[in-house]
Amino acid sequence: MWSITLADQVQFIIKTVGIFFLMLPFVLNAAGGFDGIRARVNASFFQIDGIGVQTIITYFVVYTLGLLIGQDIWQRVFTAKTPTVARWGGATAGVYCILYGVAGALIGLAARVALPNIDVATLGKDVVYAEVATHILPIGIGGLVMAAAVAAMMSTASGALIAAATVARADVVPFVASWFGKTISTDDTENPEHDVKANRYWVLGLGVVAVLISMAAQDVVVALTIAYDILVGGLLVAILGGLVWKRGTGIAAAWSMAIGSILTLGLLILFATGAIPSEDGVYANEPIYYGLAASFIAYVVISLLTPPTDPAVRAAWDARVAGAVSEELPPALHPVATK
Repeated sequence: MWSITLADQVQFIIKTVGIFFLMLPFVLNAAGGFDGIRARVNASFFQIDGIGVQTIITYFVVYTLGLLIGQDIWQRVFTAKTPTVARWGGATAGVYCILYGVAGALIGLAARVALPNIDVATLGKDVVYAEVATHILPIGIGGLVMAAAVAAMMSTASGALIAAATVARADVVPFVASWFGKTISTDDTENPEHDVKANRYWVLGLGVVAVLISMAAQDVVVALTIAYDILVGGLLVAILGGLVWKRGTGIAAAWSMAIGSILTLGLLILFATGAIPSEDGVYANEPIYYGLAASFIAYVVISLLTPPTDPAVRAAWDARVAGAVSEELPPALHPVATK
């Protein structure tokens, strides 16, 4: 995590300079500024609901709420020195994300005017950024802007990989092993260097899987939509329910995640293959909505049908949420011991 943090600082500077101070001004100038763009595109491009209110709502549910529950986001929160640092870090990062998104949209809009001959239908939307860097920017600056794109991808991928490795090693493997009556401990407190070494193997293995998936995926937005649909459809209700509803139970959370994930993924496959006719295909709104609805119903119903969480576990959880240091809790009340 420390190495990722240091690398991210450098990548943050590169991508900020590349996007805001180089690419955006150059491509806007090539398109004739906002007046030139406005004169050559439909008015809908400048309407806040140009892509449709329903699509905006779906994007909010999928991406905004997906970031809210993303482990790669929370791992950064947990590295903050104090709660104040965590709050300010989260707030400023959120504002930066909005500005970054607006800059990306403006670059794409200007590129439509400055490079009208890009065959997006054949080459895909993902080539627009590279085409702008190659044909509009000077050679040296274009190289720096391409480095900014790589920095943005690397800063995201590194955090996501260590998040996936942590969850797989610390949560998934012990959980699956318990099905077969085995107990696996992933906390090597006597030899912490072994813990780091094992995490590196997991990062490497999952990194190879991620590379293979990225080679198979032909559209970044499609890949992100599928990933975030499954993430939100499976985890949102269970995570928020655990934070806000004291009557929620662990068994209900597990069933909620399973039902929401399976239903969302199943509907995505049906819509993508055309088994359920839809003009939107994988971008259809129904999978995430039905997945969330099923996840919510399962969480509420099963929570009410199962015994409430043990008071000791509940007390330990409330203490942690309130900011208590977990190491100061009695061993019998420690959430990890009573999970």
